[in-house]
Order: sequence, then structure tokens, then C-alpha cells
Amino acid sequence: MDLVAVNNLVKRYNEVVALDHFDLHIEQGEIFGLLGPNGSGKTTAINCILQLLTYDKGTIRLFGEPMKPSRYDLKRRIGVVPQNVAVFEELTVRENIDYFCALYVSDRLRRRELVDEAVAFVGLEDYVKFRPRKLSGGLLRRLNIACGIAHKPELVFFDEPTVAVDPQSRNAILEGIEQMNRAGSTVVYTSHYMEEVEEICTRIMIMDHGRALATGTNAELKAMIGTGEKIQVEVAELAETTLARLEALPHVQRVLYRDGTLEAACANGTHNVSDVLAVLQADGATFGRVYAEPPTLNDVFLEITGTELRD
Repeated sequence: MDLVAVNNLVKRYNEVVALDHFDLHIEQGEIFGLLGPNGSGKTTAINCILQLLTYDKGTIRLFGEPMKPSRYDLKRRIGVVPQNVAVFEELTVRENIDYFCALYVSDRLRRRELVDEAVAFVGLEDYVKFRPRKLSGGLLRRLNIACGIAHKPELVFFDEPTVAVDPQSRNAILEGIEQMNRAGSTVVYTSHYMEEVEEICTRIMIMDHGRALATGTNAELKAMIGTGEKIQVEVAELAETTLARLEALPHVQRVLYRDGTLEAACANGTHNVSDVLAVLQADGATFGRVYAEPPTLNDVFLEITGTELRD
């Protein structure tokens, strides 16, 4: 079942079209990655889904039901972790989590249990009496997450939750998201860190100019582009004739030789490395370490959007 179903969504800001007949379908149980350059429409799409913005055209259904501003029954099943930390400086860690949980859960005893679980989930047991200004950036991000997920939502939106945090906190956040997913939460995840999206997302959408450009698994997206392996070979000397022969190989897109290293970008093929090495051996070139890597999600993003994703 599609937990999120967005069809033909149009959102304009005067003459600017922020969402241009945008479609989005997310199945129950997914960790769905939403990627796009700054200004691509990601945040606008999420705000429309959450009914924080009005829109000009289209339909939005959550949990199989039409989503409207007054559908508080649906909103109680959703959690939001915004990019900008949104907590109260006057309240302690525990008081902050309790406040946001109270927006969804009125029963105090049940809320106490949920707050305890949220504190443990993000590893803030030693900081419950601290106020936010006393927390490091990583701990503050964890508090932000606890406030958004304490009520155990079925659908959670994470908007760049690991911005400017240390590696240890980042790993803890990613592990926590996967743990939430295993416990039954469907996750929508936006990030400018490609390696995070590759690591945790079951499906990924790349969008730009308010439209969906490509959707699929990590492997499916990589299969859509022409870029295959990138091969590097340490070569002491390389003749121009050898470079020409390498460039003439069927799957080689371009070659570059500099500072004793040969770099070859290849289209998808099954014998790229052996083909390159065969040419070097045939020409008597002396080579050392050979390194090959498959295309990355960043390669996919760059080819599809023409823009490198930067944080």
C-alpha cells in the first residue's frame, strides 16, 4: 500500500513554479531518499504533504486517506525532524521531549514511558536535566530527533538531520533511523550526504525544478546512466599511441594520464579492467596498483541533474 501518494501537485509562488505536476509514491516500510539541488522543491513538497503550505493543484493521500489541514487524526501518526533545530532553550532536555510528545499524547503516564524510551533511543540519558545551550551540536541534533519521534509515528520526515554533526553522532543517528524503520516506521529522508542515502535508503528519488527526474533503488539508478567503472592504474610512463589505443576501446569514454596515474572512465561493461590492462601489457607499459570503483550515487545525480550536490 502507498503510505504517501502525491499526484499532479502544482505549487506556484507568483511567477515561480516550485512544484511542476509533481508525483511521489512511497510504500509502507520504506526508507525513501529524496534528493535534489537547493531550490529543487524538496522542502516545498514536504510542506505541502504536511499541509503547512497550500497548493494550486493536485491530490495528497496519506495512509490511504485524503490529507487536509483539518485531518488531525492523520497528523498524529506523523513525525517531523526539521533541518533547523527547533527546541525551547528555557526547557531541559526531558521537558522539551515531553512538551512535543504532549502535542500527540495527552495521557501523562503513557507520555512518561514514551519520553523515557525517546531519551534512551537517542542516547541522552546523562543529559536529561541539561538545557539545550549546554549541549554539543551532535547532542542537540539527537534532542531534535527525540522531540520529533517520541510519540512513535508511523511516518517520519527527516530533513537533513546530520548537518554539522560529528561522525560518531552521525552514525548514531543513521543507526537510529534504521532501527525505527525495523520497528515499523516508514521514513522519508533528505540529505546532501550521498553516502548516507546510499547506506540507508531502500528507494531514492532525484528531483529538480519541481519535478521527479528519476526514482528507483540505488542499483536501479546507477543502471540508468552511461557511467560505469572508473579505473585508475599507476603507470610510470605511457606513450601517446597507448593512450590512443585505450581511447579506442569500445567501453572507454575518456582517458587521462597525469602524475604517473592513468584514469579511465568507462561505460557499463563486463571486462573493462581486463581490456585496459591488456592494452598496457601489449604495449609493454610497466604498471603497478590497479584500482576500480563502480559509479556512485553522486555520479548519477550529476548526470541526471547536471549539478553536483553540495552541502
